[in-house]
Amino acid sequence: MNRRDFLQSGSMVSVSMACAKSGRLFSELTTLDRWRTFQITTRVEVLKISGTTRIWVPAALISETPFQKTLANTFNCEGGTVKMIESKSDALGIIAAEFPAGVRPILTVNSRIVTKDCAVDLTVRGAKPEQSRAESEHFLRPTKLIPTDGIVKATASEITKGTNTDVEKARAIYEWIVENTFRNPKTRGCGTGDIRFMLESRDLGGKCADLNALYVGLARAAGLPARDVYGIRVAKSEMGYKSLGASSEKVTKAQHCRAEVYLGDYGWVPVDPADVRKVVLEEPPGNRPLQDDMVKKARARLFGSWEMNWMAYNFAHDVALPGSNGAPVAFFMYPQAETADGRLDSLDPDNFKYEITSTESTSLNG
Repeated sequence: MNRRDFLQSGSMVSVSMACAKSGRLFSELTTLDRWRTFQITTRVEVLKISGTTRIWVPAALISETPFQKTLANTFNCEGGTVKMIESKSDALGIIAAEFPAGVRPILTVNSRIVTKDCAVDLTVRGAKPEQSRAESEHFLRPTKLIPTDGIVKATASEITKGTNTDVEKARAIYEWIVENTFRNPKTRGCGTGDIRFMLESRDLGGKCADLNALYVGLARAAGLPARDVYGIRVAKSEMGYKSLGASSEKVTKAQHCRAEVYLGDYGWVPVDPADVRKVVLEEPPGNRPLQDDMVKKARARLFGSWEMNWMAYNFAHDVALPGSNGAPVAFFMYPQAETADGRLDSLDPDNFKYEITSTESTSLNG
């Protein structure tokens, strides 16, 4: 971690610098207009059963976006019942299965999607996209682990001091996170996203669900609608980053959370400061400085664009699992299950087993 003054705003940049970098990234996104088709299969089995067993799996994004169209979410569970519950405000689909006592609980989910690399050119101001007041308020709200008051509000105000536009605010928060956080390889899974704890403890380490949640919380506290986008990497990177793609068709541990911020005249803009810190830590030979050319390239590219070797699940927080006796989950990116003995640890392979595979098929040109 860069041990600078905690509230330092990092390397804040002018709009002209941000625009110059935005222009360069378009020449690098060589697959920008190419749709790619993927089938993602999730097979879940509960090994230690007790009474009724319930399994929940996130569906592929149920709303169409510029970067992803979901063609189908299908599912099968022999001996049980299954249905999909939707929440359109968060593009959330929950595939919920229930198995009676004595039945071997196995749920298989197939999601078929098409994706396209996404980039927003901040040098070109278009017609202001339409967004309802209700949608804006939804993505400005605090959640259990992403408050927008107290230390979060104070930090956001300090970071954005002296900025004049939404683009400047969004960029300042992004640069601050890149400068002041770090990826912690010891963090379990993708992290918890408890941003108040991160700021109060001054422990700004974590993984994607921590660092990008911090971006979302700071953006909301600064008055910018923002959202986490929970998903999974489904293919290798075609842009030269070994750390930013799946290494094989087996993507069981490839979950990754991204973020978007809503900017007037541009709409939803993709960002991913957590992946900049992943490049720093993991891109061979590892522990690259922020001044490294590959890091600088990622830093410029990941404010305003995403490579879509990744599938989105939803934007949801504080998710109540249908029929569950347990507490809501902070976010829904991993399969979940519960028996009469309680909620299982979704990262414990001894009692809860799942495998996720991704296969790319015929590409569509659009």
